[in-house]
Amino acid sequence: MNKLGNANFENYIGLTEGYSEMAYQMVSHILTLGYAVMLAGLLYFILTLKTVSPKYRMSNILSGVVMVSAFLLLYAQATNWTTSFQFNPEMGKYYLNTDGDLFNNGYRYLNWLIDVPMLLFQILFVVSLTKSNFASVRNQFWFSGALMIITGYIGQFYEVTNLPMFFIWGAISTVFFFHILWLMNKVIKEGKEGIPPKAQKTMNAIWILFLISWFLYPGAYLMPHLLGVEGGFFNESGVVGRQMTYTIADVCSKVIYGVLLGNVAKILSQEDGYIYESLKS
Repeated sequence: MNKLGNANFENYIGLTEGYSEMAYQMVSHILTLGYAVMLAGLLYFILTLKTVSPKYRMSNILSGVVMVSAFLLLYAQATNWTTSFQFNPEMGKYYLNTDGDLFNNGYRYLNWLIDVPMLLFQILFVVSLTKSNFASVRNQFWFSGALMIITGYIGQFYEVTNLPMFFIWGAISTVFFFHILWLMNKVIKEGKEGIPPKAQKTMNAIWILFLISWFLYPGAYLMPHLLGVEGGFFNESGVVGRQMTYTIADVCSKVIYGVLLGNVAKILSQEDGYIYESLKS
């Protein structure tokens, strides 16, 4: 199992067992869907920019930046998948292409390192903090968000070769993860104070979405070992499951999250007396 060093487990499966046509194509299509949704999200956030007052538009702008980053890096990862494995007609499976680059989930981590701080900053441009200091919350979001991603990035290199290090780095990442959850809950509670009931309801939905989508990430991180070391999901099903989980989490935590924040901004804009005049009016 040491032939590939600290490569992700997707490569070990490709080297030893290979991927069936179904598993290979499912991962390829999942990755394609991921970057396609980000491109669609970019178009949505551009078209809806003027539906909110200038006071809240930074949230839409940040969503657009997140979409561009996610599109480019997920596109790179999709390309990385198709070049890392090649079809063996005799075996009827896709095996690791020893002449190409190894498949690397690092593309996702690079994307998160860019996107996570911006996703967390977004909400600060929509809600008003009644008790907390804006700069302090912003800096805590940046600090914990960056370290959560960096430590998780380091840990994923040990998922096959050194399980103690894999779990240690994962545990360190989780500390920052829970700090972000605590901080986001605090921001949402303060942000709901004094805003219309409809906006409060949407803020509640944002919190639920945030919880569900963010807890998918550690599940995907642990995917190859969820049912035991080199058992359970340490196979092509685990590879498909991981990429599907990461993609669902990305779509929810970036696109849907941004749309919901935009809806809150629209309600608050209307409350402030801002009226959007469409081209048809």
